[in-house]
Amino acid sequence: MGKFLAILIIVCAVGAGGGMYYLQVYGFYEEVELNPGQDVVLVPQDGEEGVAIVYDAFQAIDASSSPIRYRACFTTTLTRDNLAQTYTVSQQHQPRIAPGWFGCFDAQSIGAELEAGTATAFLSIKNISYGVDRIVAVTDDGKGYVWHELNNCGKKAYDGTVVGETCPDLPEASQ
Repeated sequence: MGKFLAILIIVCAVGAGGGMYYLQVYGFYEEVELNPGQDVVLVPQDGEEGVAIVYDAFQAIDASSSPIRYRACFTTTLTRDNLAQTYTVSQQHQPRIAPGWFGCFDAQSIGAELEAGTATAFLSIKNISYGVDRIVAVTDDGKGYVWHELNNCGKKAYDGTVVGETCPDLPEASQ
């Protein structure tokens, strides 16, 4: 009887572990439906609303389980130097790691390019979800990447500190 219970516990633990792995890596993600001319936008230096830029070969994934699971890749003929003259450069340089099966988005290499100065990050959409900004990075070779990043209000809201007057009102919790 003891061996049976031990085997049952091990089988349940392996099954639960496999289920959790699947849900984290595959289960919640889905491909984002393309919206030509609206998928990649950048905020002008003197504006609040994002403006679409020229892009091609767009692919993206998202999950409704978290506002920071969005990842996208694209190509553009625009140079990052020309973009930096017109659009708002972002200081947020920490791309989120994407699931391994979404091969076009390698957070470590994107981060390395941002650190090396061969890529520039731009603000795409401020507060796409409360406390979350959409960031677009463009490299010297015309590759582009998009991810969601917590802004200062989001960091404060999620760590429990006082949000302050500079942040928009917290959304009402749905009952």
